[in-house]
Amino acid sequence: MDGEEGIAQSVLFSQVHFAIVQSQSLASSDAEALTRLLLVNGAKEHTIAGPNGRIALAEITHIISATSDFLEYDDATDALKSVVRPEWVSASVAKGRLANPRSYSPDPRLFFSGLVLCCADIPEGDKDAIMGGVLATGGLYSSSVTKMVTHIVALSMDHEKCQTVLKKGLKCKIVLPHWFDDCLRIGKRLDEDPYTLPNPDVTHLKPGDPIHETKRIDMQGASSTQPSELPKVLDSYEVATRRVDVLNGKKVMLANDLSIGSHLRGTIEELINSSGGTVTSTVSRADMLICHYRESSDYRTASRARKEVGNLAWFYYLITYNSWISPMKRLLYYPVSRNGIPGFDTFRISVSNYNGEARVYLENLAIAAGGAFTKTMKEDNTHLITAHQYSEKCEAAKEWNINMVNHLWLEESYAKWQIQTLSNPRYTYFPPRTNLSDIVGQTQIDRHAVEKYFLTPGTVEESEGSGAQRLNSKALRLHDQDSGPSGSTQDPVPDRTRPTDGTPTAPRSRQMSGLVRTPATTRIVIDGRENNTPSTASSRGAKDRAAAKLHDQAADIALYEKEKKRIGGVIFGGRRKTSEDAVSNGSRKRSNSKDEGAAQEEHGRDKKRAKTNKLPPPAMRLLLTGYKLWEKNGKREAEDKSRLRDLGILVTQDPTHCSHLASPSIVRTKKFVCALARAPMVISTDFVDDCLAKDELREPEDYILDDLAGEQRMGFKLSEAVKRAGDHPGQLLRGMPIYCTESVKGGFDVYKSIIEANGGKCVLYKGRAGSNAASRAGGEDDDVDAMDTGEPEYLYLISGNTPTEKALWPKFRQLVQGTGKLPRIVYTDWLLNSALRQELHWEESYELKEDADGNDE
Repeated sequence: MDGEEGIAQSVLFSQVHFAIVQSQSLASSDAEALTRLLLVNGAKEHTIAGPNGRIALAEITHIISATSDFLEYDDATDALKSVVRPEWVSASVAKGRLANPRSYSPDPRLFFSGLVLCCADIPEGDKDAIMGGVLATGGLYSSSVTKMVTHIVALSMDHEKCQTVLKKGLKCKIVLPHWFDDCLRIGKRLDEDPYTLPNPDVTHLKPGDPIHETKRIDMQGASSTQPSELPKVLDSYEVATRRVDVLNGKKVMLANDLSIGSHLRGTIEELINSSGGTVTSTVSRADMLICHYRESSDYRTASRARKEVGNLAWFYYLITYNSWISPMKRLLYYPVSRNGIPGFDTFRISVSNYNGEARVYLENLAIAAGGAFTKTMKEDNTHLITAHQYSEKCEAAKEWNINMVNHLWLEESYAKWQIQTLSNPRYTYFPPRTNLSDIVGQTQIDRHAVEKYFLTPGTVEESEGSGAQRLNSKALRLHDQDSGPSGSTQDPVPDRTRPTDGTPTAPRSRQMSGLVRTPATTRIVIDGRENNTPSTASSRGAKDRAAAKLHDQAADIALYEKEKKRIGGVIFGGRRKTSEDAVSNGSRKRSNSKDEGAAQEEHGRDKKRAKTNKLPPPAMRLLLTGYKLWEKNGKREAEDKSRLRDLGILVTQDPTHCSHLASPSIVRTKKFVCALARAPMVISTDFVDDCLAKDELREPEDYILDDLAGEQRMGFKLSEAVKRAGDHPGQLLRGMPIYCTESVKGGFDVYKSIIEANGGKCVLYKGRAGSNAASRAGGEDDDVDAMDTGEPEYLYLISGNTPTEKALWPKFRQLVQGTGKLPRIVYTDWLLNSALRQELHWEESYELKEDADGNDE
């Protein structure tokens, strides 16, 4: 048996051709031990050799590296080579078979890579969800507790699996399931300490207690695109005495846009030479380009040729740590744009709860993205980037309606070169007891976004380069001329080969990666001959345009062919669905076999469409409020909603997108008041009862809500209110800033929904003074809207008359002073009655005064 096991072990890695990448995380001694283990088990080593020390990807199957920071990482993943961490080797030997490489990937996007998770007292449904999430993000799942398990998810320490860990002294962490949920919501691996049993911070500490912050040593040197000096070396030995070979065999070009003096340029060139590299002034000969902006022709030429392009901060890192890192690994290691992200110039950004290098990094990133950064936050700020929700700035942001986001919004907007929507919950979620500064700087440049916005011909302005660049461009044009009219060396037509919707482009052939190419001009005069034969690229473009035009007309052509088959010929303008045909039903039945075949084919297509779309679009979108029949009967509610949907009635919960509003009477519920702003048809809930009882769609016009008692009690006619809402749907309070206290009866969120449903802007008021609050919340067309409503001079505060709220009234009056308006502090009745009437209605009884008796009805 031992002999058989030895034979099996010797062939374990027989199909593995590997190369090992040494780094700070993988020392040479560890690399040698891995090499011996692999060779003993049948693997074949391919050493990293050659003048540039590159990996021969065509000859290997696996790359073993502790990090993704090596030159060939992107090319290796494009070529579907397995890049694994060193633990993959020992795990494969322990299992006796090759382990799944995905679970040992150094890709930072697989943030659970290296994690082996086990569940304890977790419900089966939650356990399945956790298992799927772990496997999808690079981790492994174990049903039992072993030495390989790194994390146990449990609700308490009482489970036998947790007791096993304590008894055997296993090195694994026991965490609440909240940790796993928060990691998935953020998309990053968070610190486990606040979630670690037996005393997790998330359950034992108050939300406002100080949150621990980790000092980010790894951010040093990565917080600025133009560092003033080399970052300090963390190791104990001196820079002068150590051997630097990170640029061995590399040809480096320093672009003219670096804006550095001759003395510093000379120092940098000496560093390049002492590190084993050489300096070149021609981009076509360079292996690396150091530049500052993305708009230069040097940048585009080097990037299209798949050369490494970075800025001075990246270069300083290479020299300081003598370790390779991709310039796309850090956002500020990559060249910046002169103009910033489109639309970002309107943003004023401030930062809170980030300190040290992380704060400097976010400040510089906001400026590089094209926004304006302010150290102190004022009411004209548009965004607050914060690591958690507890600071004075955070309280002010809530009160001033400033967008409060975490750093991922800024980082991913910059990485993808497109403003990310704030509706994505990842950007507005703040895990409890967690300081998000611990994960700042982990976002990488999106390579596909760079290709889309900066490397596609015509996306950026061509800027003049150096003399060497112009000479090189001339040589390239001669090369294009020699290639003949076929234009085989030109870039392909971007409209056909490069998607514009963010779809990743296919990697170019490695045989073409060494060529430096520029887009060919549409008309070139060669040797005095103007009438050149057009290139195939132009004819291909004409064919594409013709095909697109034909595609657009396909529907009309098909309709014309269908009309030709009708008895009576083609009618100009086609036949209307409501018009009678010129032939009788009997003559239709006598149509020829070709017509019958076409009808059968059309019926087959309709049948296929019916299979894909089981239900037709709803005839009405119904919002129900005050309906008692479904209360505490969820099963009947689900069955009735399904039956109504079969009848063409979609029951919705969105007041802003309903066509019909059903209620037993006029009620002051959130749904009723919000929906009324969009002028729906208001009907009685008897409509729903009759539809269900008779199993057919009844005429809603026969069920118009008639509530005379409610109209007399509230002093308005419902039909007139609906008519007014139809004249200005959702615009009753357009542009009006309406302040509301936090503890108002009914809840701030309810009144915020009503105000926003009517086009207003609800501002949480906590008594913070500010001279620009009114103008900022109101918008540019505030005065025009106020004149339309007949109330140009008032600013409203919706409040109760509790002692806490009364203390805010003098501050609110002081806030309004100097704005040209007058303050009005009102009960909630003012808003509710105005929204129900769909007109700004005022009565003296709405106004709150200091001598109120405390009755908040």
